[in-house]
Order: sequence, then structure tokens, then C-alpha cells
Amino acid sequence: MRILFFSLTLLIIVTGTELSTGQELVATFGTEIHWNKVLEGNMQAAEPVRWFQVNTKADTWKVDGDILKCTGLPIGVIRSEKEYENFIMHIEWSHKEPGGNSGTFVWSTAVPGQNRLPDGVEVQMLDLQWVKLNARDGVEPPIAYVHGELFGVGGVEIVPENPRGKRSMSRENRVLGTGEWNTYDVVCVDGNIKLSVNGKFVNGITSSTQRKGYICLEAEGAEIHFRNIQIIELP
Repeated sequence: MRILFFSLTLLIIVTGTELSTGQELVATFGTEIHWNKVLEGNMQAAEPVRWFQVNTKADTWKVDGDILKCTGLPIGVIRSEKEYENFIMHIEWSHKEPGGNSGTFVWSTAVPGQNRLPDGVEVQMLDLQWVKLNARDGVEPPIAYVHGELFGVGGVEIVPENPRGKRSMSRENRVLGTGEWNTYDVVCVDGNIKLSVNGKFVNGITSSTQRKGYICLEAEGAEIHFRNIQIIELP
């Protein structure tokens, strides 16, 4: 009887620990809808997207009306409730600090590595001033760093359309400055990605070795705001 009681007590303790360390709901923000519903013209079928904690803090993220505000600290991510494979994501973002750094990850396992960021394909979101603030010996990095650079992280390999080493740079700069809103449309199909920045497709990758997973939003040291997140799930 004592052994049974001890075993039950241990089970309760272990279960309680698992629950307390589970990923918690951070925000309900944005919408998702299946392509079939779009074709039917049934936009009312869109459902809210729920974002879950991975490794930031509760006060890192705040929904303020139609804006999701991120303080940028600590460095880490939140993730979508479900995994996606083929989809289109519309997302608008605005850095609030010169040189701000952030991004969104697609096809991620949402398991942070040693640098607190997960695997997947990152869609870079850098403020225009980043290149000036990170000049070395008076030489500024290419402006395409800030403009939707695409690259695999955490062991994920991709084939860049416009190579900068293993990364893909955008073909022209369309990003607006600090405090202004930028629009990304990210088309992810069968391991291939096309990125439109402020209304024009300017970057892409093919042959991602990981092509299904969570969508993550990144906190990386600077305040950034998001709005109008819309996900269309494709066949």
C-alpha cells in the first residue's frame, strides 16, 4: 500500500511538473482560413490564430487593439498553435527602434537552440538603420540584409535564388524606415518560398530540407509591432 501511495504521489508530482512547464497561450491574434473557403467566398470561415509561448516572457508580447506589440526581450519566439506545410502568410511589421532586428520563422519545430532561436527558414525583418549601426571599418553591410533575406537555420538547408553564401538576398530594397509599416506576403509551397515586400516579389528559395512546421514570431532585442496577420492554408 505504501508503495502504491508513493507511486501515485510521484505520478502527480511529475504530471504537475509537466503541466507547469508546458507552453502557454500568449495571444490570440490574426486569422487563418483554408483555400477552399476562399474559393467559396466564405471569408466568414476565417478563424483566429493562437500563439503559444516558447521561450520569451509573458510581458514580451501584448495585444493592443489590432496590433501585437513585442518588446524584443528576452530573445526568443512564440509559435502558432498548429503546424503548416503549404500556405500564404500576409504579415505587416513596424520597427520602433533604429536598427531593430526581428523576423518570422516558417516550417519550424519551435524548439530553441543554444542561441535561443529555433530551426526553420527565417524571413528577416531588419530596420534600415541596421546597416549603418553595424558598419565595420566604415563599410556598411549590403542593404539587402534588411530587405527580407531568407535563410535556413538550425540545420535546415535551402537553395537561394539570389545567393549571399547560403542565404538569399532580395533583388532590390523596398523596406520603409523606422516607425513605418512594411508588408510581407510569404508564399510557402512544397519546400519553396517566394517573398513579396510591399507589393512586389523580390526574393525566394527552393528545396528546403524542412517543409512543414510552426510559424514563429521573433523577439530579438528591439521593440517591433505586428498587425494584419492572415494565413491562407493551401492544399
